[in-house]
Amino acid sequence: MDLPLRTRAAALAGRLVSEVSRRAGRGAGSVIGGRVTLAVDPSALEQMAAGHKVALVSGTNGKTTTTRLLAAALSTRGPVETNAAGSNLLPGLVGALSYERPGAVVALEVDEGLLSEAAAAVEPDVVVLLNLSRDQLDRIGEVRLHALSWRRMLDTQPGATVVANVDDPLVVWAAESASSKVWVGTGQRWREDAASCPACGNRIRWAPAANGSAPDWACSSCSLRRPKPELWLEGRDLVLLDGQRLPVNLQLPGWCNLANAAMAAGGVVALGQDPAWAVQAMARVGTVAGRYERVTVDGVRVRLLLAKNPAGWAEALDLIRPAPLPVVIGINARVADGHDPSWLWDVPFEKLRGRRVVATGERGRDLAVRLRYADVDHAYVDDYLAAIRAAGGPEVDLAANYTSFQDARLALAVARG
Repeated sequence: MDLPLRTRAAALAGRLVSEVSRRAGRGAGSVIGGRVTLAVDPSALEQMAAGHKVALVSGTNGKTTTTRLLAAALSTRGPVETNAAGSNLLPGLVGALSYERPGAVVALEVDEGLLSEAAAAVEPDVVVLLNLSRDQLDRIGEVRLHALSWRRMLDTQPGATVVANVDDPLVVWAAESASSKVWVGTGQRWREDAASCPACGNRIRWAPAANGSAPDWACSSCSLRRPKPELWLEGRDLVLLDGQRLPVNLQLPGWCNLANAAMAAGGVVALGQDPAWAVQAMARVGTVAGRYERVTVDGVRVRLLLAKNPAGWAEALDLIRPAPLPVVIGINARVADGHDPSWLWDVPFEKLRGRRVVATGERGRDLAVRLRYADVDHAYVDDYLAAIRAAGGPEVDLAANYTSFQDARLALAVARG
């Protein structure tokens, strides 16, 4: 589809600014480029998405990785446009689409608070809903408000197929009224934000599933319950309704990434493609925007992990390698992290007992207090490189929340020259 002249000019201006930003070493430039494009043409996102097959991916945790896996799968069958760096606000979406590749499938991760606005602009063919849990309450708000917003958004998108996680009651309630659905079973383990039914407010009851593959759930009062999935995880296999079992052999570690791959496979199915080749393509993804990257600094091998909220940290702690390997944990509380670090008390840091932990970041002292009450041997060091050295081992796992993760990556990159 030919873009209007104004949109073409806006996209060109955005690309030029992005390139200047990259050459100046100020990041990928997609966000500032998108802002310039929108300033010139406020309808740019709508215009750029027109004529493309579009999949939007949203949720509290796993957006970037699921989108990366989905894009990797789709790219084996043709060109794909995606916001690979994780810029998931509206300027980032525009930046991802500004290169005008005809016929490309579009796979975009979207901030959960902006999904309704993004969907209104791009009219997606597929919407992948991962999960909802507490995150940045000072900025994003209560999770049930997002579930309600998603539900209302889907009422306005009758042409969209929804790929929904059956193991999150909030997601199921948001998705149940959609006209076309692909239900995916991930075996989600975090339940603390869905204790009561989003439909009627009564208690959600959980019980082991009959086949032992995933917990079952149902409202104790109304009809809301776990739907029967069309594809689901059993161990490291993705199982389809016809009985086909697809081994999911990822380079990315942990159950959480198997769940991300299952949701990405659901997106592939919703786009009318074969999940078998899609799962094979996902196996080639090794890192995602720095997550799981390994770098060596001053003779110490450092593996990087990102976690942003209690649900994400519960999974990240399971990805940390066993004791006695030391751990560095970085915590900030900037706008992108949420200013309130009280969520630290909801994270099971007791799992780190029996090893050396070094707290760092702008709110590293808050973390040190939490570690003290968790009875974890720890120290506080206010510099990332010094914290790595203070950990005292040839190998270290460094886990951090969003802006602390970016700070750590920059510090390591500078140290490596």
